[in-house]
Amino acid sequence: MPEVRHALRELLGHWGGPGASDVAELLTSELVTNALVHTEHGAVVTATVVPEQLRVEVRDFVPGLAPPDAPPADDGTHGRGLILVDALADSWGVDDHEPGKVVWFELNGGAA
Repeated sequence: MPEVRHALRELLGHWGGPGASDVAELLTSELVTNALVHTEHGAVVTATVVPEQLRVEVRDFVPGLAPPDAPPADDGTHGRGLILVDALADSWGVDDHEPGKVVWFELNGGAA
């Protein structure tokens, strides 16, 4: 996971307003962690940056589009990744990508 964070930091450079790259790093980390915890087949991360927008896609190789249910409030620290993604991303979703699926988010960070 440190390699993914480092690569994302390098890619983003001066993209976005204050804190935008930190949010992108957090959300990417959450999606990659979900893919690795809930599958045994690894994941592929793709990030696309343009001045106005960042799109990160995390592809796994296990079928099924339904994201995991949100955990109960007293469930400790696990299972909150998609809650963070929903709260912090400008948009996000899950798309079928045989075999498996792609969970993605977009941030509209604008130029720094």
